[in-house]
Amino acid sequence: MTRQRSRPVGELDPELARAAALRPRVPVSDPFALRREFRRAVQISRTLRADVNTAGVEIEDRSVIVQRRRHVVPVRIYRPADDRVGLPVLVYAHGGAFVAGDLDTEHDRCLRLAAGGRCAVVSVDYRLPPEHPFPAPFDDCMTVLRWVRREGPHLGFDPTRSAVGGSSTGAALAACMAQAVADAGEPRLLLQLLLFPALDDRLHTGSMRGDPEAAEDSAHMWRHYLGNDPAVRSRPYAVPGRRGDLRGLAPAYVLVAGADPLRDEGIDYARRLLHAGVAAELHHFPGGFHTFDAAVPGAGLSQRALRDQTSALRYALQRTPCQITRAN
Repeated sequence: MTRQRSRPVGELDPELARAAALRPRVPVSDPFALRREFRRAVQISRTLRADVNTAGVEIEDRSVIVQRRRHVVPVRIYRPADDRVGLPVLVYAHGGAFVAGDLDTEHDRCLRLAAGGRCAVVSVDYRLPPEHPFPAPFDDCMTVLRWVRREGPHLGFDPTRSAVGGSSTGAALAACMAQAVADAGEPRLLLQLLLFPALDDRLHTGSMRGDPEAAEDSAHMWRHYLGNDPAVRSRPYAVPGRRGDLRGLAPAYVLVAGADPLRDEGIDYARRLLHAGVAAELHHFPGGFHTFDAAVPGAGLSQRALRDQTSALRYALQRTPCQITRAN
């Protein structure tokens, strides 16, 4: 049985308010119920509105073989049909409170990013907790990123112009990928695209404390992902917000919504990136709820947000590596 959400942490845009009121709350304590709700929501969404226009974007499903782990990671590749050679590429992780989601969850967003960003998008169907807790989802994402960079020329990609991104918990995985790339001394990413990011398991921000139900759900979410061992939470690439030194990371675009309990985590992380000398853009959309642009893409505020993020992606990926300087 679902429950109504508590009062949001900020005032909602009138065009989004009705949609927010209709959204059921499925407690994250039951990850399997949440998965069913995610699948149902995708099906309903495609029934109620026409799919995003796919004209001009080619879609291909593939599998990346992980020999050491003896499993495969499914991916979906989106690319502009009229530009098949030397494409910049975004490796994208879907949201879903870590425990839910698949390649269909953010299909429409990936189409928009490929078309508007004039780039290839490689969406990752990483393994999900609680069956596969950290580091499995992170490892799958890193495997795909390194595959894209290694095999890029054979796939029509330019591996020197690559980025990572994600929404909600997918943004947490993207932020951790950016940290791992910097630590390994690998070729620098041109962007980390962090949309409505979940970044800190400590849940101590004002926007999170303002919504007790969201705080409860977030605690369950991180527990499913990290388990019950407190030591895991301090491991590298487990919780991006716990990292102390953010110097040398890739440039960032951080999008937050005014009525999202995760709002202040994104604001804090963007501020810390700036203080560390990282080129970071913070875009706050008052009146929006968590992932409002995917839930109500036709709303005016959603259209602004979607244009904004695709424009930022296109701008970042069209820059050449020699134009990017590493922070000290």
